[in-house]
Amino acid sequence: MAFFSKLKDRLFKSSSRLEEGLDAIVTDGGAEEPARPGQTPEGVPGDTPQELPVTPPRETPERPAETPPPTPAEPPAPDLPEPEVPATPQPEPDVPLPVIPGPGPEEVPGRAPDMVPLPDPDPVPTREPDPVPPPPDETSPTETAREGGSGGLLSRLFGRSERTTVVRRELDDAMLEQLEELLIASDMGVDTALRVAANMAEGRMGRRLSTAEIQGLLSSEIARIMDPVAVPLPLYPKKPQVVLVVGVNGSGKTTTIGKLASQFRAAGKSVIIAAGDTFRAAAVEQLEVWGQRAGVPVLKAAEGSDPAALAFDALKKAEAEGADLLMIDTAGRLQNRADLMEELAKIVRVLRKTDPSAPHNTLLVLDATTGQNALSQVETFQKMADVSGLVMTKLDGTAKGGVLVALADRFGLPIHAIGVGEQIDDLAPFDPEDFARALTGADS
Repeated sequence: MAFFSKLKDRLFKSSSRLEEGLDAIVTDGGAEEPARPGQTPEGVPGDTPQELPVTPPRETPERPAETPPPTPAEPPAPDLPEPEVPATPQPEPDVPLPVIPGPGPEEVPGRAPDMVPLPDPDPVPTREPDPVPPPPDETSPTETAREGGSGGLLSRLFGRSERTTVVRRELDDAMLEQLEELLIASDMGVDTALRVAANMAEGRMGRRLSTAEIQGLLSSEIARIMDPVAVPLPLYPKKPQVVLVVGVNGSGKTTTIGKLASQFRAAGKSVIIAAGDTFRAAAVEQLEVWGQRAGVPVLKAAEGSDPAALAFDALKKAEAEGADLLMIDTAGRLQNRADLMEELAKIVRVLRKTDPSAPHNTLLVLDATTGQNALSQVETFQKMADVSGLVMTKLDGTAKGGVLVALADRFGLPIHAIGVGEQIDDLAPFDPEDFARALTGADS
C-alpha cells in the first residue's frame, strides 16, 4: 500500500487530467440528483446496490382477551355516558392492566355501595396510556436511505438528515463519443480507447452516471485489460541468468538496472552488472554508483570498445563465479537507426555462442513521457532483440500514462515493473488494480 500511495500521488498529472475531463463530460448535459449512499460505482443494470440494513418493526404480542368477573343482578341504571377507552396498543403482557374505576356509589342514585365490584382490595395505581405511535411512512427505510432521505443510518442515530446531491448524466451516444475522445487524449490509442469505452457502455446505455461511477467503471475495465500482463520478472534455476536491458536514449535503463540489482541482492541473489554502454562515459560512472549502493560488482571496458565483446567476457566471468544473475546494460539507440539496431542483434548472437538460451530475459525500458511513440519502440525492439518483458519508467512526469494500457492491449507483453521516481524504492512490481485506480483517480 505504501507504493500505491506514492503511485497515486505521483500519477496526479494523469489522474487529474482524466478526472477533470470526466467532470466536464458529466456536467455538460447532466443534472443534480440526490446522492445514493451505499451504492457502488457499478450500480448499473445487472449489479446489486449495497443497501443499508433494515431493522424489522417490533411486533407486540397479542394479549388474550380477559373474562370480566361476574356481577350480581342489579336494577337498571340511569343512562350515563360510557367512559371513553383510548385506542392505544395494549401494554406488555408482564404489566397488569390498570383498573379504571367506575362511577362511585354517590354518583348513582338508588344504587347500593356493595353493588360496585372490586377485583382486589388494593387496586393497582392507574397510569397514563402510552402515546399512539404515528403511522409508518409509505416509503421503506431502504428506499429512503437510498435517496438520501431521513431513513439513513446517520439520521436514525442522530435524529436528523442531511441531503446531498451529485451531478449525473445519461449515458447516450453523445456522451460515449466524448468519453472516447478523452481516452484517446490520455494516450490509450484509438483502438484501445474505442474498445474500453464500448465495454464500459455495454448494458448501461440510458443509465444516469456520476463522475465517481464512471471512474469506477473505467478503473475496472483498465484492470481487466492489464491483469494478464502483470507478471513479475521470472527467475530460472539456470546460472547465470542473463538479463539484457535495452531501450532508447534517456529511457532510464541504467537507473532501472541499478534498482533491480539492489532488489535482487537484497533477496539473496548474487548479481554482476556489465556496463555495455561503452560509448557514453557518464553511463558507466552512473552504473558504478548504483553498483556501490547495491554492493554489486560492475564490469566495464575501455571507452569505445565493442559492447558485444564486453558481454561475452561478462558472461564467462559470471559462469566462473557462479553468479545468479548477469545484467547487461546497453547503449541507448533509436528504433529508426538500423545500424544501431544491428549492433544490438550482434550482442544477442555473441551471447548465444556461449549459451544458446541467452539472453533469458530481454527487458525493454520505456519512457512514459514518449506517449504513442512507445508502441513503435516495442514493435522494432521486439523484432531485433526478441523482447520478453517491459519496464515503464517516469510515470510521475507525464499526463499520458494511458499508453501503458495501449501497450498491454496491443502486444500483451509482460509488464514486470513500473517506476515513479529516482529513489531505490520507486521501482516496484506492476499491480494492475493499483495502477488502474491511480491512473483514473478512483477511490481505493
